[in-house]
Order: sequence, then structure tokens, then C-alpha cells
Amino acid sequence: MSSAPGPSATPAFDPLAFQLVLLRRMADHQPGLVEDALRELGVGRAEMREANRRWQAMVHSPRRRAAGARYRSVLGPPETVSERRVGDLTFDALTWRVPLWPDLRFEVLTAPGGAVWNEWLVRAPDLPGPALRTVRDLRPWACTLDEVARAFPPARPMEGTAPTRWRLSFTAPDAAGERAEYVAEFSWGLLQRVVAPETPAQSSPSGD
Repeated sequence: MSSAPGPSATPAFDPLAFQLVLLRRMADHQPGLVEDALRELGVGRAEMREANRRWQAMVHSPRRRAAGARYRSVLGPPETVSERRVGDLTFDALTWRVPLWPDLRFEVLTAPGGAVWNEWLVRAPDLPGPALRTVRDLRPWACTLDEVARAFPPARPMEGTAPTRWRLSFTAPDAAGERAEYVAEFSWGLLQRVVAPETPAQSSPSGD
């Protein structure tokens, strides 16, 4: 006598699901770009929300893995592993390809023992970044946090509005050469938008 089939297994959390996690955090700032990306991936907003729910459950589980091990389990072996010094500390820098952004890599800096110090999108080392001369060059998803900081020194880090979000305050010229203060907002290290201080961002954390 055959037994009744058991419940279907939960699908593995794979690189596609991880890209949906990145998009979920970006959807508050750039819903149109996120919708385009979802169509490219062949999934909908429900799948994006579910991927984010499962990711948050992994991150906050009492039996969670060390963050470095979690990324390896989801994304597979890193494309590169190198040593990075930040002040007096030495980190391992691990990078993975992200199909949605072929010119970028997802970089994780891990301290001895596997604790993650930073996790964000960076430019692939063999590819040139965009020419950033005026504030009009700062297009959403076109440049990374470190590229903006290098282009308009001295950029000043500001507190982000949610985890994996950063902000930079900097001075830059517009198309006419007039210099002004701006704030750039990033998700996972990728530029989302630029606002002027007199019109501060009213974004709210996604909450999931």
C-alpha cells in the first residue's frame, strides 16, 4: 500500500532568490527599475517578497550560520578571494557575480572567524567605472558608493535609513557648473537616488 505523498520540500535558496533580496531593498527607491529587473528574471513581486521573507528568517534564526558561510551556501564558491587591510585589521574579500548587474560583483568582507564586516555591490576589478563629473552623471544603478565617494571628495558618510542602506553627503557641480550640496542614497552599495538637502528623502524602511 503506497503512502500518501508528503509535503513538498522548500526550494533551495539560490542565487536567483538572492538577487530578489537585493531588489526588495531597492524597491522603495526605484520601483520602476525593480519591475524591469523582475521581468528580466521571469518572476513577480510575490516571489520577491517570499525570497526576502526566507532570507530574513535565515539571518535571524537561532540556528543561523555564520554570515560568511551563509553566503557560500547560497551563492556557491566565490569568484575571487583576496586579502584586504582596513586600518590595522585584515579581512578576506570574497566576490560573486550577479547576473542582473554583469559589470558589478557582490563583495563580502569577512573577519577572522567568519563574521561579516561589510557586504555590498562593487565594480568588477577589470572594468572601468562611469565618468562622474557632475551631479547629472549620478544615475540610479549606474555607480557604486565607493565610486561616488572617489569622484566628489570629501564625501561624508551619513547614517542610513535601514540595514544595507548608506548615504553620502557631498558637493558637486550641476550641468552649468554651479556647485551645490547633495545627498546620495544607496542600497547594497548601489546608487538609488540623489537628493538636495533642502528636499530631504522621505523614504521609509520596507519593514520586511
